[in-house]
Order: sequence, then C-alpha cells, then structure tokens
Amino acid sequence: MLRYIIYRLFLMIPTVIVISVISFIIIQLPPGDFLTSYVAAITARGEEIDEATIQALRNTYGLGEPVYVQYFKWMAGVVRGNFGQSFTWRVSVSSLIWDRIWLTVAISLVTLIFTWAVAFPIGIYSAVRPYSMPDYLFTFIGFIGLAVPNFLLALILLVVAFSQFNMSVGGLFSPGMQEAAWGREKLMDLLGHIWIPVIVLGLSGTASLIRVMRANLLDELHKPYVTTARLKGQSEFVLLMRYPVRVALNPFVSTLGWTLPQLVSGSTIVAVVLSLPLTGPLMLQALVSQDMYLAGSMILILSVLTVIGTLVSDILLAWLDPRIRLERTG
Repeated sequence: MLRYIIYRLFLMIPTVIVISVISFIIIQLPPGDFLTSYVAAITARGEEIDEATIQALRNTYGLGEPVYVQYFKWMAGVVRGNFGQSFTWRVSVSSLIWDRIWLTVAISLVTLIFTWAVAFPIGIYSAVRPYSMPDYLFTFIGFIGLAVPNFLLALILLVVAFSQFNMSVGGLFSPGMQEAAWGREKLMDLLGHIWIPVIVLGLSGTASLIRVMRANLLDELHKPYVTTARLKGQSEFVLLMRYPVRVALNPFVSTLGWTLPQLVSGSTIVAVVLSLPLTGPLMLQALVSQDMYLAGSMILILSVLTVIGTLVSDILLAWLDPRIRLERTG
C-alpha cells in the first residue's frame, strides 16, 4: 500500500506538468489575445487607441513573445508562488484567487456535508424498505432533483422570493454587509444567506447519490456474506453498517476525485445567477477575456486538486473495501 502511494505521488508531478502545458496551449488557441479583446471593447465604446499604445501594452505583458516563452516565464513564477498578474484586474492573480477561494470552499464544504447527510440515511432506508410508500416518495423527489437544473431552480427562487416576498435571495451578504469588517454580525449575515446556494447546489447531487446508494445497497443485501453474517446471530443494524453499507459507500468515496476541484470552482452558472462572489464566475470572465495568467492559474489549481482528489479517493477505497486492497497489493 505504501509503495502504491509513493508511486502515485511521483506520478503526480509529470501529470500536473502535462496538464499545465495543455491548459496553457488551449487558452492560446482562440484567435487573438487579451489585447485583441481589450482593443475591441474600446472600439465598441467609440474610442480610439493608437498602434504605439497597443505595441507598448503588448511588450509590457509579454504578449509578443512565443507561446512557449510565455509558458516557461509563467511556470517559473508559479514555482516561486507567483501566478503572475491579471491583465483585466491589473492586480496579482494570487490576491484575486485567495479573495474568493475561501468563500467558495465554505459553500462547497457545507453543500458536500448537506448532500451526504441527506443522501446517506435516505439511501439506506430506501434499500432496506424497498417499494414502500416512503421509498416511492423519495424516488419521486429524487427524479425531480435530477431533472431540474440547478440554475433553473436558482432562477425560480429568485422570481418567487422577489414577487411573493419582495426580497432578494442573491449574493451572500446583505447590501450593508458587503464591505463590512469581519465579525459576529457579518458571520451571522453570511449564515442567513448561505442556505439558499447550499440547497440549490446540493439538490441534484443529493438526488443522484440517493439513487446510487439505494441501488448498490440493494445489490449487497442479497449476497451470501450477508446471509452468513445474519445466521451467525449478528444484530440487523450491526450487520447492515459493518458489511453491506461499507461496501455500498464506494461511490461516495470515489466522488472525492472531482469534489476537491469543485470546492474551488463551485457551480459557475448558479454563482452567476445568484450573484455569488465565488471563483467560478472569475474563471469564466478570465476565459472570455483571454486573461491567460488568471485562467491558466485557475485551471492549474483545479488540475492539481483533481489529481490529489483522485489519489485520496483511491487510498480511501483501498481502506474501505478489502477487495480493492487485495487487488493492489497482489
């Protein structure tokens, strides 16, 4: 097991390097660059900009250099903890990311806890009491949760809250708390607003995991090892939690590979609809404006988190399921 972990850690280094190269190339693929979008925006406003100014900006940002030179300069800074400067915002990429990342992590973690806390017991109950009235009810609600897109639910909440209650459910803070210093009052204001994006973001994931948990546990409950354990006189609850539930948890653990990057990216469309100050809309704007250092840094962070998440989920799966552990040590 230890050899496997060390091997995967060494494998992460070339994987991240290859991903960073591909990501940087993809960002450069659209025609033009940041200055092209910048000049087009100025022209659209009816203003003019001379060629000398454009060339000066191109030299300042290093956009006239070959792509591989720009990449190596960027990576040299990344190794030192410097992700470069955002063209659009005119500030360091690090400050832009860290200003929003903790709010994104907070919302995503609460959403993950909400999803697991709801899906885990409901999935177990539906498997233990299949085809009962509560099972049919949970199945119906689950299908609705899977069918309704998160952004559509967010739009419905916005319309209903404004038309029926004359209140806005967008954002994470009240208007007077946006720029206030952090304290108990601002924290309570955040807690009063955070439940809306948590429910919107967690509904489809909860519905999906309920169905997965139910299907996996139903399959495990009819296997011979469950019958053998029951014949040995173990209580139904201990038998359920010790054997079949533990195996049925595999899909929960395996989702960690993409849960970690979601902690940073969040749901971009929902964040835009609800006006949430998260990293998803920031990355979207960076991609649209071809802000290569900001977009490249965001993609690199997501890639690293995906690789780390995959490693963590594989290790947890090997610990959780003896069959996987035997296969990897064999």
